[in-house]
Amino acid sequence: MARLEIPVQLRWSDMDAYAHVNNVEMLRLLEEARIEVFWQHPVGPDGERPETRPTAVIDAGPGAHVSTFIAHQEIQYVKPLGYRRSPVVVELWIGHLGGASLDVCYQVRDLPAADPASVVYARAVTTLVLVDSATGSPTRIGPDERAAWAPYVEEPVAIRRRGAR
Repeated sequence: MARLEIPVQLRWSDMDAYAHVNNVEMLRLLEEARIEVFWQHPVGPDGERPETRPTAVIDAGPGAHVSTFIAHQEIQYVKPLGYRRSPVVVELWIGHLGGASLDVCYQVRDLPAADPASVVYARAVTTLVLVDSATGSPTRIGPDERAAWAPYVEEPVAIRRRGAR
């Protein structure tokens, strides 16, 4: 199976008073990577759509028939992430592909996963439900989405639970 690695630039304003990336801002880093991976770029003024990733099959433009709803998010902060000028790497894969929902799994790293010196700062999972934009009701994942996402399905991220050692 495959994972996607998306570089995400930190912003100075992501830091909190403790000189590390604030917990809320960490969720925004995940959001940036998720949008890059799953949403198509809008059509430009020339009528062309910029090249996107093969996984970017959700139309996020005005009038889109399908939108997403975040049903659940869970994050485990492993190590404080201080500000740096080089981007962090958000590693993404799908931990579950259901009828109308999918679990997007993440690891936030300082370097690509293949680098043995890479450090994990956070692990997370987001459950997205595809919904009909007109009704707000869940809608089934279509064959195009399923085909685009299937190569990225693997075991869900392991998040330590309270009481676990």
